[in-house]
Parts: sequence; C-alpha cells; structure tokens
Amino acid sequence: MAITKVAIAIHEGVQALDVAGPIDVFVEANTYIAPENRYETVVVAAHRNPLRASNNMLMIADLAFEDVAGDLDTLLVAGGPALPVGEPSQPLVEWLALAPSLASTYGSICTGAFALGHAGLLDGRRVTTHWQNAGALAAMFPAAQVEPDAIYVRDGRLVTSAGVTAGIDLALALVQESHGAEIALVVAKRLVVVAQRQGGQSQFSPYLTAPNDPASPIARVQDHVMENIRERHTLESLAAQVGMSTRNFARHFVQATGMTPHEFVERARIDSARNLLEGSDRQLKAIAYDCGFGTADRMRIVFRERLGVTPAQYRSSFRRVEAS
Repeated sequence: MAITKVAIAIHEGVQALDVAGPIDVFVEANTYIAPENRYETVVVAAHRNPLRASNNMLMIADLAFEDVAGDLDTLLVAGGPALPVGEPSQPLVEWLALAPSLASTYGSICTGAFALGHAGLLDGRRVTTHWQNAGALAAMFPAAQVEPDAIYVRDGRLVTSAGVTAGIDLALALVQESHGAEIALVVAKRLVVVAQRQGGQSQFSPYLTAPNDPASPIARVQDHVMENIRERHTLESLAAQVGMSTRNFARHFVQATGMTPHEFVERARIDSARNLLEGSDRQLKAIAYDCGFGTADRMRIVFRERLGVTPAQYRSSFRRVEAS
C-alpha cells in the first residue's frame, strides 16, 4: 500500500459538515495505520479566496483546481443547500467533468450529486443523495438510477452518499475497503458514531410520506395498507377501497406519491419489517408473515433487491440497544 490522496471540492454555500465529517474520518484513521499508508487530505476549489459555507463559516481551499495534479486516489464534491435548485459554478462543473481522469475513485457527498450530474457523470449510474432531494435529482438527471433509500452507493469507481452525516458513513466505507473492518470500526468508535451504517439503512423512510390532503382517496388507501399490512393488496382491491377504476386510481396514485401502488405496498412492507427487525427478537418467518411478505425467503429477496442487504444483516447492523 501507499499514501492515499483524498481531495474534497468545495464551493460557495457548501455544507460545512459534508467537508469536515469525511476529513475527520480519514485523519482519525491515520492514528491506526502505518505512516507510509496514511491519508493525505486536501480541500480544493475554483480559487483560494474565502468561501462562505451555508452555516456562515468561512472556508479557504488548500489548492485551486488548476493546481491539482491528476494522481488522486479519491475525489469527492461536497454538497450544499443551493445545488438542487440552481446550477453550480461553471469552473466547478468543468473540473468535475475531469474527475475520472484525476482520481481512481470519485463521487459526492449529499447534494454534491447534483454537481456531478451537471458534469455528466451520473448517466446510467446507480447513485444516491439526501432523501429530500432524491426526487429532484431523478427528475433533473433521468438517465441516473437514483436510490433514495441508500446511505451510500458505490457503482464502479463512482461513489455517492446520502444527506450530510452520511458522508461519514461513506468515508468509513472507503477506509474499510482499504484497511479492513477492524480499522473502520475503531475509527467509528473514536468519532462516537454508533455504528457504520451500511447501504441498506433508511433515510427516515421518505417513501411513506402522506399526500397533502389526509382525507384524499390516496391518503385513505395508504392508511388502509398500513393498517392491514399483512393482507394481500392488488391494484383492483386498492381501487375498490375508494370506488375508482383501476386505471384512474393508478394514475392518481402516481401523481400524488411519485410511485405505483405496487411499489408503495412493497416499500410499506419493508418499512414495517425494519421496525420489527430493529426493535424485536421475533423470528424472521414471523416478521415476514406479519408484514405481508408471506415467507422469509420472499422477504429476503425483496430486502436484497431494495436495500442490498438481507433481513438478518439489517438486524445485525441496526438493531436498537433496548431490543437486546
């Protein structure tokens, strides 16, 4: 192994924790690895003039883009509240477009994914971002495969993380890839991170957000599903709940929620299963039955497809202390 060079790109309005969190992970890791294998972190920007972060903190880059040599191991662009609603600066976009030639691994933290999208780096790739902005990212860059429920995603050389503190999880995952799980765990403990969250943990279950009108037919169907999660739900049976034709119901449901009725039901089952996996000792087959999967095998398949982990792995990673 050798020194690992990490660059984090900043910009006006950057989220300060998107920068500080990952850097602290890499710096703490240096305490537990050989000096010759240490991480060297650098903050880069279009210039070296002070930049105002979203929390009003002033930041100054170590290097301007033009001074960065193309021998980086990891290049990450930090997010910022303005990125989902406006185009990033042209110098940032143009420099990020060079990322595949500048670094072995490149990617984003939080809403930094929008900057990658403007640089043309998301097309055909699996990515994530803050759950509140996932829909906007998918709409703005429809060729990307946005996974709004993931803490972080690696797709080949491209890595992306969810909101804010998930940048710490991404950095810990990169440390684990290079130096093993034991080093990553001791760094997590040093930073008082309860556990390194794998890609499967929910970002606050955004899928189950109710429509604006709680009395609407769509909201009533959602309530019906959640109250009868064990039951079998078909398009026909759900449409019948609100006296609509299947075609009309399906169209209105997608308009109100951004997903099909089938997708909502499946994600509602996952959400219900998560709560039981995190907070109970019940057997997997019992949880699968009570959440409407039918069998533990079916629940395992759905968890694998949606979250990238099995129910057993999810429970092992995220089980609440009070459940033990």
